[in-house]
Amino acid sequence: MNPARFSKPDPSPLSGVAFALTAFLIWGASPVYWKVLVDVPALEIISHRMVWSFLFLLPLLWWQGRWPEFIGVLRKPRAVALLLLTGLLVAANWLLYIWAVNHDLVLQASLGYYINPLVNVILGALFLGERLRRFQYGAVLLAGAAVVYLTVSLGRFPWVSLTLAVTFGIYGLIRKTVAVGALVGLQVETALLSLPALAYLGALQAAGTAAFAAGGPRISFFLTGSALVTALPLLCFSLGARRLTLASLGFLQYVAPSCMFLLGVLVYEEPFSAAQVKTFLMIWAALAVYSLDSALFYRRHAAASGLTRPSPALTRGARK
Repeated sequence: MNPARFSKPDPSPLSGVAFALTAFLIWGASPVYWKVLVDVPALEIISHRMVWSFLFLLPLLWWQGRWPEFIGVLRKPRAVALLLLTGLLVAANWLLYIWAVNHDLVLQASLGYYINPLVNVILGALFLGERLRRFQYGAVLLAGAAVVYLTVSLGRFPWVSLTLAVTFGIYGLIRKTVAVGALVGLQVETALLSLPALAYLGALQAAGTAAFAAGGPRISFFLTGSALVTALPLLCFSLGARRLTLASLGFLQYVAPSCMFLLGVLVYEEPFSAAQVKTFLMIWAALAVYSLDSALFYRRHAAASGLTRPSPALTRGARK
């Protein structure tokens, strides 16, 4: 990818918004999809998601002309080892997310993805030597106070939310060390995990406990379609990220957990206590501080460097 292309304004920034918004809306509405498979164990769903995603992405890679890049990554032992690790992390994240959705914990999942950007800031400071700005410190402390308040008020630790945020944060951190695009990286991850997934699904089929086929055409259709739910938003995100500033992407990323939040409260009518209301308000306040600080920092950086869009490094390691 030629870095020079990022020095020119995008002739159609609205297309970038449309692509990115489509990705975040699909991610945010995904609980509706996974609820259809509520009677299927989360591990079986994830196994199907891995296998079908790998098969679905093969023609997509060919269409984008990225097959040589995929083969090239497979020839690098270090890259393969790191992508195996990130594959396990994203699989664990997907597994917990689907389990949470199908156990009526959509609000906890929403909270986890709200917290994720602040976890990224902490991981960057701890492992990449990134210095926190004053308002970033404030946002992180406010989010931490919200988690402590929720734990004390409800008497239980919000482990689902924090595990989702931390696993995806570590996933992004490690992916930064592998020079590979989001689509190719996901294809390698699914390729590496498809064999054990196939073995597990084969064992279920042999034992007569598999949901695929035995659960009827509707269940089989949705298990197969999990590939589309995985790849389509990723493709839209990649197309949007190339056309938008990092600040714009930063604001749009909250569309997904906001959709989950609305689904949890209005559609699935999950319990929403006063303590949870206050926790979400504190998290939203922290994110408002973080987002405003990021937007102002990026604007100053862009003005100083003459960039109008993010560099490839800033958009690498995109969402799952």
